[in-house]
Amino acid sequence: MAAAPANEPTFRESVDLMFNRAVALMDLPPGLEEKIRVCNATYTVRFGVRLRGGIRTFTGYRSVHSEHMEPVKGGIRFAPSVNQDEVEALAALMTYKCALVEAPFGGSKGGLCLDPREFDEHELEQITRRFAYELAKRDLIHPSQNVPAPDMGTGEREMAWIADQYARMNTTDINARACVTGKPLNAGGIAGRVEATGRGVQYALREFFRDERDMQAAGMTGSLDGKRVIVQGLGNVGYHAAKFLRDEDGCQIIGIIERDGALFNEKGIDVDAVRDWIVKHGGVTGFPDAGHTAEGAAVLEEECDILIPAALEGVINLGNAARIKAPLIIEAANGPITAGADDVLREKGTVIIPDMYANAGGVTVSYFEWVKNLSHIRFGRMQRRQEEARHQLVIDELERLDRYLGDAWSMTPEFKEKYLRGADELELVRSGLDDTMRIAYQSMRKVWHEREDVTDLRTAAYLVAIDKVASSYRAKGL
Repeated sequence: MAAAPANEPTFRESVDLMFNRAVALMDLPPGLEEKIRVCNATYTVRFGVRLRGGIRTFTGYRSVHSEHMEPVKGGIRFAPSVNQDEVEALAALMTYKCALVEAPFGGSKGGLCLDPREFDEHELEQITRRFAYELAKRDLIHPSQNVPAPDMGTGEREMAWIADQYARMNTTDINARACVTGKPLNAGGIAGRVEATGRGVQYALREFFRDERDMQAAGMTGSLDGKRVIVQGLGNVGYHAAKFLRDEDGCQIIGIIERDGALFNEKGIDVDAVRDWIVKHGGVTGFPDAGHTAEGAAVLEEECDILIPAALEGVINLGNAARIKAPLIIEAANGPITAGADDVLREKGTVIIPDMYANAGGVTVSYFEWVKNLSHIRFGRMQRRQEEARHQLVIDELERLDRYLGDAWSMTPEFKEKYLRGADELELVRSGLDDTMRIAYQSMRKVWHEREDVTDLRTAAYLVAIDKVASSYRAKGL
């Protein structure tokens, strides 16, 4: 991606600017405003790991932004660009994100400064376990105090290593598995966690298209069916969002932007085929069923209905914001639009569904996983068969009516099969996520459409979130 212009605010400054824009519209005591804004604590750790016949020193961070609710929650990312400012900005976003979707957590974030592609699996495990050890011994990984999750460069595998390291250090803690979320199913994870952030993006767009006022603001009509979509970043979030929108809502994925360029095809791109190609070849170059350009960032500026930046911070900045043509942007990544670009896009009339809300599917399902780990029982285990038994009573009565009426009326086999099946864990997780994304969006929509001084969803999201954090602090006596 092209570098942001030199006069562009940093990611940390962008978050502060957007926070300040929102609190200027609120009536908070100055002391409480400052308490919410500042990051409570950041721990920097430098540790050595013996690798390849020598000792390699790594630098990691864990930042706690707000403890208005505990535990605090936030991912751990592995990337060479990780730094303290970025981690603190992401921790602040987590605070507001959790408040907005009513997940009972404060905000935290972690990062380790390394490129995971430089190490084999065994080396990564050694590094991850040592990082987890350094954090856990200071209660910066703990089921009731600080609960990490996956982020850029990490996934189920790393979370399993962290959970096991914590359990080794706390052999009598019955809730040890709840120390981290995003684990594999066989290590205490929950069905639907891998797809959660992408699924949340889908649910967010569905809720947007339920309201005529929202569509009118973006100059759009109809439904998601047939809408042209460009996705930047086909990682976990971008892939699942694109796949669900194409397969379940009828969207056309016309552009996919990756590290080594971009694919573009007005007739649509097979997302699964591209994903398989990336796994096999390391990038999109050479993919046969779409045009390829080495200048991937240029595809951000192509005409489409919905643009989904799903990878890095600052990809839409003062250098390209004026040329973005999409009427609707949904921020699947954290901070993909800088504060300067946000101003440019708002003046153009572009509607932006902000990151704080749009990618909250991950922390929402992480909350469900944490609850599952603390309750020590999977969702649906107690009630699923009882639901099926109750539904069977209705089916028995309908079948009796079916016999009585003969050819005049009959149940379809599909109805019977679907109605009889009780909800399993995945269906319950998706239901809970859908409900969460709907209610959170409706709280933003209400502020956006009813307050004359609020002209965009990002400001509305900050207003809702900051008000909830302020209420928590007031309840604590601050």
